[in-house]
Amino acid sequence: MIILGIDPGFGRMGVGIIEKTEGKLHLLRAGLIETDPSLPHHERLCKIYNELTALIRAHKPIILSIERLFFTKNQKTVIPVAQARGVALLTAGIAGLTVYEYTPPEVKCAITGNGKADKKAMQKMVALTLGTTENFIDDTTDAIALAITAAYDRRNVRPIA
Repeated sequence: MIILGIDPGFGRMGVGIIEKTEGKLHLLRAGLIETDPSLPHHERLCKIYNELTALIRAHKPIILSIERLFFTKNQKTVIPVAQARGVALLTAGIAGLTVYEYTPPEVKCAITGNGKADKKAMQKMVALTLGTTENFIDDTTDAIALAITAAYDRRNVRPIA
């Protein structure tokens, strides 16, 4: 099962793609989709759509795990982030992916056992879960954590026959 995790953002969208086989997780791709602030708004949204479409075609995930907008401290960014999130959901819908949405506290609880975990704890547990020593940047860590959360979501855990 291949899962695409997305930490929505307009200027910088975190992306993590994992594969779950025989109960083990393997990182296939981690990175960012970045848009140039000098471009018109609609072109930035098109870039997000085009890059997500290419990732979906290349890796063929069956699930999109995306952060549910929870709240924001910066009211200036809430609308562009919501629009970028909408593009991600549209792209997943067009591709026929199953979509799971999680709030940040749900992801933190799934990854660390603490819904109020800090970024360092998240980075450490993501690395431990994947068996790597790599330190990912925040947006990428969050995207991978979203994918891991979906991988262990009870809706995706099949009983052993």
